[in-house]
Amino acid sequence: MLTHVVFFKLKDRSPEAIEVTKAVLTNMEGKIPVLRHIEVGTDILHSERSYDIALITKFDSFDDLKVYDTHPVHEGVKAHMKTVLDGTSICVDFVS
Repeated sequence: MLTHVVFFKLKDRSPEAIEVTKAVLTNMEGKIPVLRHIEVGTDILHSERSYDIALITKFDSFDDLKVYDTHPVHEGVKAHMKTVLDGTSICVDFVS
């Protein structure tokens, strides 16, 4: 199993804006066959170094992660993220 974790910091860090983006990410559930698990969490500390949203996804293989990356539903999510991100996201991928 491959775990893909991404952290996002948004331009608009209001609770409303964060919830909109959380809903966009959560909306992928059940729509991408290779996506085995998805979890979306929002930051509760709101410290200077905090990111606003964490996305945790799981795949059977690296090849499935590549399929996910180009899936039309994920392409729509990436388009949304380009409009709301404050800079770039960070990610970690590991075998789990």
